[in-house]
Amino acid sequence: MKVLADITPLRNPHYRRLWTTGVVTVIGAQLSVVAVPKQLYDITHSSSYVGLAGLFGLVPLIVFGLWGGALADVMDRRKLLLITSTGTGLTALAFWAQAAAGLNNPWLVLGLFAVQQAFFAVNQPARSAIYPRLLPKEQLPAANSLSMTVMQFGAIAGPVMAGMLIPVAGLATLYLLDSIALLATLWATWKLPPIPPTGESRRAGLREVLDGFVYLATQRILLASFAVDVIAMVFGMPRALFPEIAQDSFGDTASSGHALGLLFAAMSVGAVFGGVFSGWLSRIRRQGLAVVILIVLWGLGMVGFGLAVGAAGHSLSLTVALWIAFACLAFGGAVDMFSAALRTTMLQSVATDEMRGRLQGVFIVVVAGGPRIGDVAHGFAAAAVGTAAAAAGGGVLVVIGMVIAALIFPAFVRYRVARAHSEIRVA
Repeated sequence: MKVLADITPLRNPHYRRLWTTGVVTVIGAQLSVVAVPKQLYDITHSSSYVGLAGLFGLVPLIVFGLWGGALADVMDRRKLLLITSTGTGLTALAFWAQAAAGLNNPWLVLGLFAVQQAFFAVNQPARSAIYPRLLPKEQLPAANSLSMTVMQFGAIAGPVMAGMLIPVAGLATLYLLDSIALLATLWATWKLPPIPPTGESRRAGLREVLDGFVYLATQRILLASFAVDVIAMVFGMPRALFPEIAQDSFGDTASSGHALGLLFAAMSVGAVFGGVFSGWLSRIRRQGLAVVILIVLWGLGMVGFGLAVGAAGHSLSLTVALWIAFACLAFGGAVDMFSAALRTTMLQSVATDEMRGRLQGVFIVVVAGGPRIGDVAHGFAAAAVGTAAAAAGGGVLVVIGMVIAALIFPAFVRYRVARAHSEIRVA
């Protein structure tokens, strides 16, 4: 049985260029992910301003994610990707300019961040919606796994590189490198063939956005895929607890962040490891059942994480408990990567092409909004019952929630992918 990553999609020259240049671009984007909160804290010395970045990022993601999905259904998707990638690159240049000039204005940084997230929100639905136009349906699980592995690799390599570059080259350089890295994706996008819309609609207004929700309401498989993602992320994403856990449970001090770094890197490490051993995903026919099982495993991983936190310094030494917690998070990252790849494949396969962009927009909102709601929920829960109980209890709620979801959406559990072997043409 083949367990290593299925690289068949890389035989397609268009996908191969997007994937290869994506390695560079994702690492560059992660440099800015580190630079924005770092600059905000350097300017204000206040975590409140850093926290505001979440709000300034979430609102554009919701608004422009939905609108971007509608645009992806009425515009040539190649053209839309070129416009939004160019806008993202110019925003990165603006970040560099204000940092190099030493303007030290937190509201300017937050405003640029909102603009950058708006371009990202329009870009992502179109990017995800082009894969079924480039690849045969049976290659989509492998393609999504490969793409997600790149993203998670960037989530590890980018912050490490940023930490090394800031003392040597300065904060502004991170923004400049991000803008240069985007040239790689622009080149790969330029080499794509035209990908015109296939539907009859030629507008991307509020009515078209609402049409996407109306269509979603008729597709119980897709509706269930969004619901289970919300369950997993709202109840089972304990990242908001990491700073307190690192300090109170694993011995970090104000001047050290060893435990905190391990906690934040753990899920991405697991996701990359899972991506390397994702070859089996392409052979899964009962994709709905597989997603249910994987999210239950995610919940159990978070239960294990919470138990390790609770045992730190008591029945387990701090070091042993930290590495068990790391392993539980990494396990969660791996199964989440498998689940996300299958759910993305289901969305790309079930949705019609004229609705695919709009549903990808809804997907972006769910993916972005779920963890942020989870941050709030875990924060309040930890204040009431402590971090260990909040993390472990959240995992238990994920398992319970998945049982309920399976009963409400039996069609999702029974969903089987049809094996199609004819290539889906671009135009």
